[in-house]
Amino acid sequence: QLDPENTGFIGVETFASLVHSHELPLDPAKLDMLVALAQGNDEGQVCYQELVDLISSKRSSSFKRAIANGQRALPRDVLLDETGLGIYKRFVRYVAYEILPCEMDRRWYFYQHRACPPPIFMAAVTLTQIIVFLCYGARLNKWVLQTYHPEYMKSPLIYHPGHRARAWRFLTYMFMHVGLEQLGFNALLQLMIGVPLEMVHGILRISFLYLAGVLAGSLTVSITDMRAPLVGGSGGVYALCSAHLANVVMNWAGMRCPYKLLRMVLALVCMSSEVGRAVWLRFSPPLPASGPQPSFMAHLAGAIVGISMGLTILRSYEESLQEQCGWWVLLLSYGTFLLFAVFWNIFAYDLLG
Repeated sequence: QLDPENTGFIGVETFASLVHSHELPLDPAKLDMLVALAQGNDEGQVCYQELVDLISSKRSSSFKRAIANGQRALPRDVLLDETGLGIYKRFVRYVAYEILPCEMDRRWYFYQHRACPPPIFMAAVTLTQIIVFLCYGARLNKWVLQTYHPEYMKSPLIYHPGHRARAWRFLTYMFMHVGLEQLGFNALLQLMIGVPLEMVHGILRISFLYLAGVLAGSLTVSITDMRAPLVGGSGGVYALCSAHLANVVMNWAGMRCPYKLLRMVLALVCMSSEVGRAVWLRFSPPLPASGPQPSFMAHLAGAIVGISMGLTILRSYEESLQEQCGWWVLLLSYGTFLLFAVFWNIFAYDLLG
């Protein structure tokens, strides 16, 4: 009735009077965003499709761009001024300020976030790694530097070049760890960084990023360190951490997490120390070993995946990756690397003796 010519637009004043007269049960925060969006276009009109996307919690790249180019002067204060919040909502607000660099995105996430489904992927991976470690620790009666135990390398989960035909090992090695110190480092980062990232960006994106880092780690080792086995989830952990750190650096002015410079330095020092420790164990093992020790190349491969693919994922909050040309270029590059690595594992070991 208000759009007889079926243009898909009505004036913002007409829409406001419609909402008031019919008392539509709409989220006030979403109404604020819709009004800000309407004020951002030339005619000051409300688009029907944008209304549908907003109510259904969908955001296209054009929708976000329109908000970014609009007045962005919403009537409410920033989230930090919200009072009377429960413990969980305060945690959600903390996650919003830890992960997202834009106040509009933080408000959007805060108001549309639902506790179900929970961030189960990172929690399940971490719990599985702990259970596997405890089982092998009890079985071998060894909790530090387990790789030096002669029975450890017989596990069906470890990646080893001699068993590269068993393709599942290229992923399942992430459940095994050198010892308690490596497990503790990875588990801590997965819970402190991986869980908030999964809460904001969803299980599909974060699980894809984590597993892409794990797979890239084992395939990189099979190419660059052809005699070494591989254990630990460092490929996936470094993919998440490097993506998050790169996102913080790229959006430094917009990030509102406290002590961000100090935390950035501490994170880089800890990650560098872990890589240095892995290099030391690979080339100068403290104990006599029967064979090569686990490689460190998975750390570097995971970091590359995080800085490239991961940064693109984290910068596309609530936007479709399929609409971005850069995402397809990165996906094609990753697929090309996988294809090359597969052929390398099939032919190169025999050709190089």
